[in-house]
Amino acid sequence: MMKMKAIVMLAAATLTLSTASAQGLPRKVENVELLDLDGNPTKLPYFGEKNLMIFYVDPDRHKQNEDFTYELEKNHRASGDNLYGFGIMNLKDAPMIPNGMARSMAKKRTEQNGATVLADQERTLSSAWKLGDCNNQFVLILVSKEGEIVFLRKGVLSEADKKAFYDTVEKYR
Repeated sequence: MMKMKAIVMLAAATLTLSTASAQGLPRKVENVELLDLDGNPTKLPYFGEKNLMIFYVDPDRHKQNEDFTYELEKNHRASGDNLYGFGIMNLKDAPMIPNGMARSMAKKRTEQNGATVLADQERTLSSAWKLGDCNNQFVLILVSKEGEIVFLRKGVLSEADKKAFYDTVEKYR
């Protein structure tokens, strides 16, 4: 029984490592300039000071992992003094939603929940960080305070993705 458990654990670790290495992680990235919700240029908050949990979201698919984001809010498993979480709207991949309208809607919502949300109107983040195609995707990114992407998943998160996220974020809280 122990031997089987060891084999399963080894296989899971190998799978996690191969997923990370297939994505080229960890990968060094630089801070980028995006827009705040008033349309003013701004850099990513706390870059290089704290570990960052970033939700890079196509507004066309903002509910893609809604259950997971609510779960995170409730269970506080991704909160800690060393971790800062925020959202970035990938506006370039939502051409039917005017940028000003998207920022205005987000501003109303953030006034209620106190969250930080930035706007990426030109795919600046996905280009600079070589994220690939993020259209119609909810992208979950963890960036260490050393400026390295240590976790990256796109689209609907599987149970294995969620477990890998929780295992990774535990080291950076």
